[in-house]
Amino acid sequence: MNKPLLSFVIPCYNEEENIGLLIAKVKDILRDFEEKYRYEIIVIDNDSADRSAEIVKQECTRDKRVKLIVNSRNFGWIRSPYYALLQAKGDAVMLLAADFQDPPELIPQFIRKWEEGFKIVIGVKDESDESALMFAVRKLYYHFIDKISSNKLFKNFTGFGLYDKKIITALKSFDDPYPYFRGLISEVGFQKAVIHFRQPTRKRGISASNFYALYDVAMLGITSYSKFPLRFATMVGFIMSGISFIIALVYLFLKLTYWYNFPAGNAPTVIGLFFIGSVQLFFIGILGEYIGAIHTIVQKRPLVIEKERVNFDDSAE
Repeated sequence: MNKPLLSFVIPCYNEEENIGLLIAKVKDILRDFEEKYRYEIIVIDNDSADRSAEIVKQECTRDKRVKLIVNSRNFGWIRSPYYALLQAKGDAVMLLAADFQDPPELIPQFIRKWEEGFKIVIGVKDESDESALMFAVRKLYYHFIDKISSNKLFKNFTGFGLYDKKIITALKSFDDPYPYFRGLISEVGFQKAVIHFRQPTRKRGISASNFYALYDVAMLGITSYSKFPLRFATMVGFIMSGISFIIALVYLFLKLTYWYNFPAGNAPTVIGLFFIGSVQLFFIGILGEYIGAIHTIVQKRPLVIEKERVNFDDSAE
């Protein structure tokens, strides 16, 4: 009887300084589990501009348990990791970042929790060695989306975790071309084990994430799992209409009562127009985000298009 298979999925983009070291680190950690489990390491390269894919190919040549998917272009850090998870064949699948910010030293803890019967084991970063300002902003966002979400979302959880094969099968049933992974993990249910950790800084290199990428995933979470912004816009509209009507009545009363001593003036009109205009633009932008999310879903485009895959015809040894 074959031993259970563990799959480790590593998304990669311009990580030539880290990817080889991470693969070696994961293999070293798994030596203690080889008597009980087989394993595979799946690296999905998002069309890196450096030598990342070449380095992984060299690892694939030396060890058939290392597998590689190379995308035809950069499909972003939302779609590519999710696609790789769905390609894994393991009885348990673990997702971790290529830059060592998801500490591979925690792998044994995740496996032990899975052995205890938990179908989902997630890593939650309570502390971080990144800049205090950035970590505070992230915590504020996680707190905000947890409050407005229709599902219970875990704060400070970015996807780092181990997922039973049953969870991967459930994820395949979601026909979502632009998935918010944190939300999907919450939506599938099951009791979850939580492993708390302090997130280290990148081991080497510079992060490819920028403001637009962070904004994109933040808005994806909001539009995918909350109607609060739309309903908030409706409530603000009602409230502003009532306030405007009351101000208009007061203004009319003062003008009629003090006709010659109460000049109308242009300032209130100009200020009011700019205020109402800015509020309208803000909520039109929110509405646009939801329409954009709907547009992405109805297009039904594939998560990624592969250019090449290596070692997928060979079973893990």
